Amino acid sequence: MKKIRFITTCIILSGILLLAAAPALTAPGGSETPWKTITWQTIPWESTPEFRAAVQRTETPIRMAAFSATLKDPLPGEMSNVSHAADMLAGTVVKPGEIFSQNRTLGPYTLERGYRKGPTYSGGRVITTIGGGVCKIASVMYNVVRLSNLQVLERHNHSMTVPYVPPGQDATVYYGSRDIKFLNNSGGPVLIWAKTYGNTLYMALYGQEQPPVVTWHHETLKDLKTWTIYHFNPGLTPGEEKEAAPGQDGIVVKSWITIKYPDGKEETKKLGKDYYSPSPRIVERGPKK
Repeated sequence: MKKIRFITTCIILSGILLLAAAPALTAPGGSETPWKTITWQTIPWESTPEFRAAVQRTETPIRMAAFSATLKDPLPGEMSNVSHAADMLAGTVVKPGEIFSQNRTLGPYTLERGYRKGPTYSGGRVITTIGGGVCKIASVMYNVVRLSNLQVLERHNHSMTVPYVPPGQDATVYYGSRDIKFLNNSGGPVLIWAKTYGNTLYMALYGQEQPPVVTWHHETLKDLKTWTIYHFNPGLTPGEEKEAAPGQDGIVVKSWITIKYPDGKEETKKLGKDYYSPSPRIVERGPKK
């Protein structure tokens, strides 16, 4: 019997901007989770002249989907890169039949383009690279695209789980090899808007028609437990132990979405399996007593 870890219900209701006033935030798994599907809440930028002018210019009055992800303890450079990328992304218009590429729109992730050093997953560890952190843009983008029922053309999961979206709902990018791409098959233009407020990244797509109701589902196929590695540290006192890295469990997840159309028809779309490696807990030990 396969164990069900969670079924994440991320339903986004669309609405004409001027009518979307009743506040409500839903977070799968309870209010403590750092990811949220935003339903019928006025996002701060929706009252700004810049945004309203963009909506009028592009004729995209309907919020198709909105999603947020919070970084509770961002590493140095992480939020700077996320904020910079969000500002560059806001106002992007994807024409009908056009393919959006994050790397083409926001990359290359270099110092010359305003990015700083930030954290990046590499195998089973975290390293520092220029532009590290822009995967948060990709992950939130993946969610709003799925919730808008647009066609995803390319998406890659991280090598390890991330704390800001559920396993199976993340996306990673690496300029030149890994990208997040989608096709605008909505029949009209799509306006992308994104912004950070504190440590939270918000993103929304706007168009001309309301998408169907999309619900995420995940099933755990396998849990991959962390393990402990001990390293000798002569700088510690005899018998002393110090945790250098907490370690992280891995998981194998199967994901799918259900799409419910206004006429009552329901469709299931399989999204495949994602493998997230565990990483070891590293403990430093001093000399023997």
